[in-house]
Amino acid sequence: MAGEHPLLSTEIVNRGLTPNGPDAGSPTFSVRVRRRLPDFLQSVNLKYVRLGYHYLMNHGLYVVLLPLVVVVFGAEIGNLSRENLWRKVWEGTDYDVATLVAFFSSLVFTLCVYFMSRPSPVYLIDFACYKPSDDLKVSKAEFIEQARKSGKFDEASLEFQARILNSSGIGDETYVPKAVMAPGNCATMKEGRAEASEVLFGALDELFSRSGVRPRDVGVLVVNCSLFNPTPSLSAMIVNHYKMRGSILSFNLGGMGCSAGVIALDLARDMLQANPNNYAVVVSTEAVTFNWYAGRNRSMLVPNCFFRMGCSAVLLSNRRRDFRRAKYRLEHIVRTHKGGDGRSFRSVYQEEDEQRLKGLSISRDIMEVGGNAIKANITTLGPLVLPFSEQLLFLATLAFSHLFGTTPTKANTTTKANNNNNNNKPYIPDYKLAFEHFCVHAASKAVLDELQRNLGLTDANVEASRATLHRFGNTSSSSIWYELAYLEAKGSVRAGDRVWQLAFGSGFKCNSAVWKAMRTVRRTSAGPWIDCVDRYPAEL
Repeated sequence: MAGEHPLLSTEIVNRGLTPNGPDAGSPTFSVRVRRRLPDFLQSVNLKYVRLGYHYLMNHGLYVVLLPLVVVVFGAEIGNLSRENLWRKVWEGTDYDVATLVAFFSSLVFTLCVYFMSRPSPVYLIDFACYKPSDDLKVSKAEFIEQARKSGKFDEASLEFQARILNSSGIGDETYVPKAVMAPGNCATMKEGRAEASEVLFGALDELFSRSGVRPRDVGVLVVNCSLFNPTPSLSAMIVNHYKMRGSILSFNLGGMGCSAGVIALDLARDMLQANPNNYAVVVSTEAVTFNWYAGRNRSMLVPNCFFRMGCSAVLLSNRRRDFRRAKYRLEHIVRTHKGGDGRSFRSVYQEEDEQRLKGLSISRDIMEVGGNAIKANITTLGPLVLPFSEQLLFLATLAFSHLFGTTPTKANTTTKANNNNNNNKPYIPDYKLAFEHFCVHAASKAVLDELQRNLGLTDANVEASRATLHRFGNTSSSSIWYELAYLEAKGSVRAGDRVWQLAFGSGFKCNSAVWKAMRTVRRTSAGPWIDCVDRYPAEL
């Protein structure tokens, strides 16, 4: 327990006057203990730093060698005048036809190998986020009232969900399927398919309309939905609905949690590298209806409070002629999987409760294991994106800490231990120097608060995440796209801006995608934020 103490925070809650009993009329208080993310400043695992530099060298060796070659040849040529250089090249050397043919053949072969082996750039042409109809809007008060009328919950469960909602950061305009509040079992295949059809086709219809690309032009389709996986699959449902071509490469990812959107991007990128001159569509969603929990287990009631309807559809291309109309270019994807650890593996776990009701159980360790996964991911990402000055300061302080730092012993007092920890903290790079925009998965207000504190982000940096959580709730793997849509609706994205999408979820996994804006993105008359973006961030 002593090792967990730094991860706990306490809060005294006023429960009001006791209504009855021997203490009736007396004020009552309780102490609420909360878990928080581990402090990223306390420890940095060197193996993740090495992994980041390994990625950098694998993909950027030519960047290091090219300047060296230029310097060597520049030094050699710089000692010669123009006349001496001309004489040395043409008059001082005897050339024959065979030598010239061999030289130019080698040059052409080398250039061909270089350009053929170089990965094709992956462009984001456009994306769309589904906005449900207004009759599916539900406020927090209506949510609890409808849950009470459904007869699925006892008063203790309703009170617990009301408490979670009040501190969740979710607003009063999120969307919930009507079936979840209807009496009886809503977690049926019929209701799951109905919700999936609504959100999938809604997002894809808008994407194809905005991009001008026909469904039959798509060569790669990747769909991710963690908890609802019917047969035929959701990807087959899309192929059937849009009558896509028979040669399409379709994939359906299930059980991969809220970070599956970036995993789907990674798969689509690999498919585009293997299939040139193609389009790929990535669809990310989660089915709320099929996974609604109507029991009394509190760890399974938490997802009811956060998850809401949502879906995103992204159009990617590796066609070089799409360079001019593309919005973004994919720069990096870094994936971290902590499933080898038992606590991380079971931190988000689908199972049945004592009454054999299926639900998604959220462990009390979720903040700690999530923080460790995020720390590993951003440490690996750092060498790929941070300015050299930030990397130099980080490595210097990290090396000094490991060589000369001291670790407090158990005999130290708490004050002395805290002072030593503060002195031994490595320099954490400023990620605001690497990115202009941040799209952090809108899991909950508590998670966003802790990430903002740990990474030293400003309110403006997490504005898109907080706005998305407030307006749409936690839409799982599609939330990072609602956040990017918010930035575009605000007119914040300029040519050359770098966008960091950070997602995390069951497994436990944390994944990052880095984009570079190819042009300034203008505000449009479409999208999920068109009627409400001007209200933010005032409501947050």
